[in-house]
Amino acid sequence: MKTARLIYSILTILVFTAWCYWQLETPVDFADYRFAKIASNGEPLNPWQGPWACTLDKEQGLLWEVKTDDESIHDGYWTYSWYDGQQGQDNFGDCYFEDNRCDTLDLVIRTNQQALCNVRGWRLPTSAELQSLYRLNTLPQQAQIATQYFPQIKNGDYWSSDHHQALTGHYQRFGHGAKAFNFFSQSELNLPYRNAAFVILVTEQLPSSRTEAGVLSR
Repeated sequence: MKTARLIYSILTILVFTAWCYWQLETPVDFADYRFAKIASNGEPLNPWQGPWACTLDKEQGLLWEVKTDDESIHDGYWTYSWYDGQQGQDNFGDCYFEDNRCDTLDLVIRTNQQALCNVRGWRLPTSAELQSLYRLNTLPQQAQIATQYFPQIKNGDYWSSDHHQALTGHYQRFGHGAKAFNFFSQSELNLPYRNAAFVILVTEQLPSSRTEAGVLSR
């Protein structure tokens, strides 16, 4: 009986060791079939590849800017006041790529000039589009979003394109503002245009010439 137990214990240890080794040697499968990584030139990437500059939401048919941590115009730490060229407050955010501080129009113009991911038509997302990215994330102190496809999302408010929203409470004296969404608290609120908030841009225009393996199929 003791011999049988010993053999069983040894086999259990060997199986467990083999399983652990296989886990270490096998790439983590973090594929989310709703999303796809897109390189800065518009080429589709596999889920474990990088770097990537955009994330395609195949479910919604939208291409999203991916924020960085490299002090480029897409750095996730930059903040912006809400401004569309006619309404809002220009140059009340903070960034390094503009001489007169930053507003949302600055990022939109620069990203379209760059033709990020080989497309143009970049704009602020609607509030509904922002909220469509909500994804329950069980990791502590993480944004409630698919962080493997959307890195550098900060614990703060992200501007939407929904503007001319009546302000209440502490902000009432500013009259109107725009909607913003927080991916950590999953809360939406109206902010004065002058507030410095984060931005993630979106476009419906896809790199249509890059359709290998149906990556860009809707």
